Amino acid sequence: MTERDAEAPGLARLAGLIADETRAACLLALLDGRAWTAGELARHAGVAASTVSEHLGKLVAGGLLTEERQGRHRYVRLADERVAQLVEDLAAQVAPQAAARRPRTLRASSAGSAMARGRTCYDHLAGRLGISVTDALTWRGLLRQDTGFALTDAGLGWFDAAGIPLTATGRRPLARACLDWTERRPHLAGVAGAALCKHALDTGWCVRIGSERAVKVTPAGEAVLLELLGIDPVALR
Repeated sequence: MTERDAEAPGLARLAGLIADETRAACLLALLDGRAWTAGELARHAGVAASTVSEHLGKLVAGGLLTEERQGRHRYVRLADERVAQLVEDLAAQVAPQAAARRPRTLRASSAGSAMARGRTCYDHLAGRLGISVTDALTWRGLLRQDTGFALTDAGLGWFDAAGIPLTATGRRPLARACLDWTERRPHLAGVAGAALCKHALDTGWCVRIGSERAVKVTPAGEAVLLELLGIDPVALR
């Protein structure tokens, strides 16, 4: 057995963890980067609390989730950015089939439109919002995409001038491309993407809407993004 063959059992176990609709729904919900209770995930997935609890136990044991307990409540979140990348990349592969199915209700259609317009992908911005920011950074020479994503010296200066600290953690790259499952193009992830998203939410450039990952740009955010990156507010609506 080759070294590559020796990885096959582990890969099969990982695939098996994800290959369940309830567990997949929980993983997708947790892409918002926040911690959820088992009850919240049960309601989201449309299953009993006891059922989701069993599934969450498997995901925690498999290393895809981490858990925290506060009093009677049990919170779970994605284990790290690598797990988020795996889930988002897999979601991107099925996006064309999902897009071909018409939403059954007006509410579902509105929620889908909001997610496509702007959302968080674990801890960075995605959807048309994420693509608009990525394109603006690239067009202004702040981000390079020719040999993978990389901030230029001007880009590092832009983040510093905007008051967005870039603190490296572990082996996470400063800038990384993440395939956007609605736009089918890469948006900015990595340390820079996470810092920009956090700053946008902390300062009120963006606010979360609904109970999922959707975000929208506020009037103040439109003004700032126009000033700092030249992004037309119409493109963000």
